[in-house]
Amino acid sequence: MRPLKFHYGWVVAAVTFTVLLVTAGIRATPGILMVPLESEFGWSRAVISGAVAINIALFGLIGPFAASVMDRWGLRRVILCALALLTVSVALTSRMTNEWELTLLWGVLVGTGTGVTSMVLAAVVATRWFDERRGLVLGALSAANATGQLVFLPLLATLVEQRGWRSATLLVSAVAIVVFAIVWAFMRDRPEDLGLLPYGRHPGDAVTAARGLGPMTALALAMRSKAFWILAGTFFICGASTNGLIGTHLIAACHDYGISPVRSAELLAVMGIFDIIGTTGSGWLTDRYSSRHLLWAYYTLRGVSLLFLPIALASGVSRLGWFAVFYGLDWIATVPPTVRLTSEAFGRENTGVIYGWIGASHQLGASLAAFGAGAIRTVAGDYRLAFWIAGTLCVLAGTSFLTIGRRPFAARPSLNPVAQGA
Repeated sequence: MRPLKFHYGWVVAAVTFTVLLVTAGIRATPGILMVPLESEFGWSRAVISGAVAINIALFGLIGPFAASVMDRWGLRRVILCALALLTVSVALTSRMTNEWELTLLWGVLVGTGTGVTSMVLAAVVATRWFDERRGLVLGALSAANATGQLVFLPLLATLVEQRGWRSATLLVSAVAIVVFAIVWAFMRDRPEDLGLLPYGRHPGDAVTAARGLGPMTALALAMRSKAFWILAGTFFICGASTNGLIGTHLIAACHDYGISPVRSAELLAVMGIFDIIGTTGSGWLTDRYSSRHLLWAYYTLRGVSLLFLPIALASGVSRLGWFAVFYGLDWIATVPPTVRLTSEAFGRENTGVIYGWIGASHQLGASLAAFGAGAIRTVAGDYRLAFWIAGTLCVLAGTSFLTIGRRPFAARPSLNPVAQGA
């Protein structure tokens, strides 16, 4: 029976959506700064891509530890610290003049701050606050994580064109301050802090209380499971084909074909709009259909679209518009079914930390693609080879979910009682 009263979990979900939207926008800002930095300082795209690669790698690697820190210190405190770090780091980038400053500020510090507010945060909030509608909530939060970096880009591109790239960094820093205030006022750590049960749970429901594993113990457990390698490997490809390749390099690739930064940023914004529809819809589908079959469809369709992207770029903006719609629907629709399979394989209590490691694989793939695509562009003079490699890998990732069957996700690795308390 559906609860009659409004549940505060929806407020927490809305605040989390805002955090993920804005911090994802912060993380993606270098995509719009790549050409201006190249023009002003003479830095190659390989150098700029290297700083972005560090950012993306830290975004993923910090996730598993962030989940553990959130359990110990609380969501609200950890998120506030991350937003404070982002506010200061992004503001300081307006003063940078050297390559090492770009690496330190955008690579290390912004990467660390956004790593705390990564996809793991969505998994923790959805698992902690919702028993019902969890797939829907996770889909919406995942859409925010991917869409923030796309929605902000048209505004930032216009600012860069009219007032220079430094004005864009100061605006992003100011937005982070606003989000800091929202988190301070409305975020809460757990339903129990307000005398509530998770949404959809009733007082008489039986609940098995189990303490989640620490980050390294969880990794050791997960590495003994075939399910982990399947999910981490395919999510590696997911990150490479989205954040690393398209999120970082599409604007620069459009520039190579004479498409203005503002117009290409608008294409990314279109992706963002359709990403909200696609990822939220994916959460709804995950509550009802096979996660393996959904992932096969998502990866395969994404791979086909990437294989045809060079043709769309050469054909002009009209075909790129169709690519933006199609790719946006599939941008990060992989998250809800991946989290569902993680929960089935390793248990709800370990979903946050083990999904954190799977998310780390996602960002390592993105990091490799961000640097690799920049290097391919520097050597070959265009991005075609990068798009073809990513498209082929996506098709292979999709095929893997049809060949493995359900068994790897049905049997959980045995938990060592001693290790579980570690």
